[in-house]
Amino acid sequence: MSESPLLVVEDLRAAAGDVEILRGVSLTVGRGEIHALMGPNGSGKSTLGNVLMGHPGYRVTRGRVFYKGDDVTEWTPDARGRAGMFLAFQYPEEIPGVSVVNFLRSALSDRTGTDYTVLELRLKVADTMKQLGMEREFADRYLNEGFSGGERKRNEVLQMAVLEPELAIMDETDSGLDIDALQTVAEGVQRLAGPERGFLIITHYQRMLDYITPDVVHVFIDGRVVATGDAQLARRIEEEGYEAFRGAGPS
Repeated sequence: MSESPLLVVEDLRAAAGDVEILRGVSLTVGRGEIHALMGPNGSGKSTLGNVLMGHPGYRVTRGRVFYKGDDVTEWTPDARGRAGMFLAFQYPEEIPGVSVVNFLRSALSDRTGTDYTVLELRLKVADTMKQLGMEREFADRYLNEGFSGGERKRNEVLQMAVLEPELAIMDETDSGLDIDALQTVAEGVQRLAGPERGFLIITHYQRMLDYITPDVVHVFIDGRVVATGDAQLARRIEEEGYEAFRGAGPS
């Protein structure tokens, strides 16, 4: 019997208050696959990422989300995280007074059920930071406090690399990055990519895909997937823009 895909989204509809944002989203992310979800600003891409992680600010009105064969539609964000789902935020929050290393210690202990000591976690973080080309002093800074946009995104990649989720959802992690930071993000994805992991990279621009070649590209407009294809589809978007896809039916 074959393993279930990492993520299956079936006819997902969701609203914020009385406003429907997701209007029947269906897609499947298999193990070992990198998917890119591309769409214009305001299309509902970030809402999809938040709904997949169980954000309480959104209400699922129809459809189901399956992770590794389990229906997680009603699961809390904590339960999804412990199960191996991860969301890299577009705008990571500051947490004054909590160092990066202590935050990671708490998150990894919760994820694995192992109570890591500060020393054990510091060694793991130091090794990961070295592989990502990050300064060791970064680990002792307060989480995102005073971080530049690029540093916040690097921190998200560090979290992803330490926690080693099976499904990573990256919400416009490339937004506002310079070339060096963009390469750090791409290298983090490539470092983690493997036959048992999957990625859903949510992005507005093609440029992230200059460093990461997706297996599948979805075009997302007005709260639904209107086209699906391979990496060539991203190039078509770059050439023709999103207007060429408006009015298209679900793929």
